[in-house]
Amino acid sequence: MTGNRITVLGGGAWGTALALVARRAGHEVLLWARDAASVEAIRNGRENARYLPGIRIDPGILATDDPGEALDGADHVLAAVPAQHLRDVLTRVASQVMENATLILCAKGIERSTGKLLSAVVEEVLPGRRIAALSGPSFATDVAKGLPTAVVVAAPGEERAAELARLLSAEHFRCYSTDDLTGVEVGGALKNVLAIAAGTVIGASLGASAQAAMVTRGFVELRRLAASFGARPETIMGLSGLGDLLLTCSTPQSRNFSYGLALGRGDSLADLPLAEGVATASIAARIAAERGIDAPIINAVDRLLAGELRVGEAVSELMARPLRSEED
Repeated sequence: MTGNRITVLGGGAWGTALALVARRAGHEVLLWARDAASVEAIRNGRENARYLPGIRIDPGILATDDPGEALDGADHVLAAVPAQHLRDVLTRVASQVMENATLILCAKGIERSTGKLLSAVVEEVLPGRRIAALSGPSFATDVAKGLPTAVVVAAPGEERAAELARLLSAEHFRCYSTDDLTGVEVGGALKNVLAIAAGTVIGASLGASAQAAMVTRGFVELRRLAASFGARPETIMGLSGLGDLLLTCSTPQSRNFSYGLALGRGDSLADLPLAEGVATASIAARIAAERGIDAPIINAVDRLLAGELRVGEAVSELMARPLRSEED
């Protein structure tokens, strides 16, 4: 195979799946992980048993826990580390990222401590680097298995976005393009909060009708917040907004939906896998309040996660809100 040199930062399920996609697209791929055990498992067993058990890792994918080795000569860097750890990871590797490299954000979230989109974090830590984002309705296991998946790649400038979409497209992995980087980031971050809400509804046995109402009205809140960031409506109606929302609000395969299920059932949340929506809920609620945006579902999720509200109380509050036009 010949192609670009692509480095994936993050050896979890999503990072490993993206490494497989990049390899299928014909590129030289290095996968960086902090977990030395995962690196060793990929090198010797060609499997990331901790995060993607049963998926064979192409021998052409080189795994390392040395960021210098991973980033040496990398034309494109796929950042697949959790959103709340992005600043720390990029700060650690900043001196080793080539000045002409493109940093492609593959995590979904808003930095909790600052309220910044992840592209703004990159601009602070790696000033002058080209920034893009990959998002859309996709589960790591589906992508790793080569099941049909469509996502969107966003970058400033339509030509640049289209170029990156071609770069990352592979068999059964179709990339659309847009120059609305903000819209793609906001849609991907906020849908995680609503997925927790959807899981909570099902976990509390409130029924499919309640779930449909919650997702639909939650999408209204997502659109309001996205507009306040300057996102284009058509982006929010696309793969990175509505598409991703439909996927993550419908199945326990979504970590955020599963977290909501446990929350609704009253189960322990202590040992559950990372759900990005947990961190995003509080900052999304704060941004909505600061901007005067009506977001009752997002606020309810934030209060549920903070232990300030019980599920039954949240339902009562939402159902008792003043009647209004659906267009409001």
